Amino acid sequence: MFSLSTVVPWGRSFDEYQRMFALTREDLGRRILGCGDGPASFNAEATEHGSRVVSCDPIYAFDTASLRRRIDETTPVVLEQTRANAHEFVWTSIHSVEELATVRHDAMQRFLADYDAGTAAGRYVQASLPVLPFADDAFELALSSHFLFLYSVQFDLEFHRAALREMCRVATEVRVFPLLALGGEPSPYVDALAAEFGALGYQVSLERVPYEFQRGGNRMLRLTRGVR
Repeated sequence: MFSLSTVVPWGRSFDEYQRMFALTREDLGRRILGCGDGPASFNAEATEHGSRVVSCDPIYAFDTASLRRRIDETTPVVLEQTRANAHEFVWTSIHSVEELATVRHDAMQRFLADYDAGTAAGRYVQASLPVLPFADDAFELALSSHFLFLYSVQFDLEFHRAALREMCRVATEVRVFPLLALGGEPSPYVDALAAEFGALGYQVSLERVPYEFQRGGNRMLRLTRGVR
């Protein structure tokens, strides 16, 4: 059974999402689905800017108090692991572990402040890949940040294939960032899945983006299909 005790919630900001996915003003005017958004502030901030965003994640089964406790429990652990593996990161836009703590804290607090209202409005939906509770073509753009490919050891090729197919079912365009597994090595699934989806008729590209924190993590996968 899914348990919050097994999850390490770690949220990124609207600015990071913009750079990770090379989001344009036009992109932000589309119907957007965030898959595995966790405690990111992207939904809250994008909504303030007038965007239409739905985030899905299994942690949305829990209430604000439970999520806040779990964030408080796990943040020191994540920061200590980051400090111990500082060589795996690029300290340019974020200059230190202390600054990282501030950036992540601010993003997650913004999420928590929005969570109850966003849940009531249907912007935070309890769901997880590879099965989503949305109709075909419900969205124009689906995003996956720091889940697919990053956990290549934990989730096999078939899981990644099924997850991408499901994202492509509910959205016309899919973007996944980064293309690295934990530890900084390229995911072994990227090239194989890019070739498979290309053979299925999708427009496939591996694109450099204006964001790099995990060293070498500066590319996203874009899958675009034609009208059904």
